[in-house]
Amino acid sequence: MTVSATSSATTATTTTSSSSSTSSSSTLTSSDFLSLLVSELQNQDPLNATSTTDFINQLTSYANFSQQQSINSNLTSLSSSFSSLVTLNSVNYIGHTVEAKTDTSTLSNGSATFGYSLSSAASDVAITIKDSSGNTVYTGTGTGNSGSNTFTWDGKNSSGTQLTDGGQYTISVTATDSAGNSVLNYTTISGTVTGIDTSTSTPSLTVNGVSVSAADIIGVTS
Repeated sequence: MTVSATSSATTATTTTSSSSSTSSSSTLTSSDFLSLLVSELQNQDPLNATSTTDFINQLTSYANFSQQQSINSNLTSLSSSFSSLVTLNSVNYIGHTVEAKTDTSTLSNGSATFGYSLSSAASDVAITIKDSSGNTVYTGTGTGNSGSNTFTWDGKNSSGTQLTDGGQYTISVTATDSAGNSVLNYTTISGTVTGIDTSTSTPSLTVNGVSVSAADIIGVTS
C-alpha cells in the first residue's frame, strides 16, 4: 500500500514537472538565454575551454536577443497606440459626406453615385454596373475628362426596370485614349459616414452601407 501511494505521488510530481517544462519551453526569455550561457561555462571541459571568440559571439547573440525582445514589445505598444489614434480620428468623419477609393455602393433613394479619375482625357469610356451576385445590370458610357468624373446611376437595369433600394452594386470602368491606352486611375463613391467598425486592426468607416478603409478616404465634401 505504501509503495503504491509513493508511486502515485511520484507520477503526479513527474506529470506536473513535465507540464511545467513544456509550458516554460514554449517561451524563451532573456533570463533563460543567460542561464543557458552561464550553465555552459560552468560545465565546460577545462582542458578544452570555450574560445574567446566563441564566448564573444555568444554574448553578442545574447545582447541581440534581448534587444530584439525589447523592440518587439515597443512595436506592439506603438501599433496599439496607432490603432487607437486612427479610431479616434475616424470618429470625426461620422455625419460627413466623404469621397473614398472603392467601387461598391448601396442603391439608395433609387440611385447611386460613383466617380472615376483619369490620368488624361479619354476618347472612349465604358461603364458596367454589377449586382452583388456578379450579374451585369447596366452598361453605358461616361465622360472622358482628364481628372475627376462623376457618374450617377438611376438604379434602372438595361431593361428600364427600377431596382429596389438596399442592394449593393459595383462599378467597372474602362477608359482609353485615342491610342487605345488605359487612362483610368481609380474609381470612387461618395456618401455619408454612418458608423465605424473597429473589429479589425485597421478601423473602417461605413459609407452608404459599405465598409471603407479610413486610408481610402480622399476627400470630405460636407
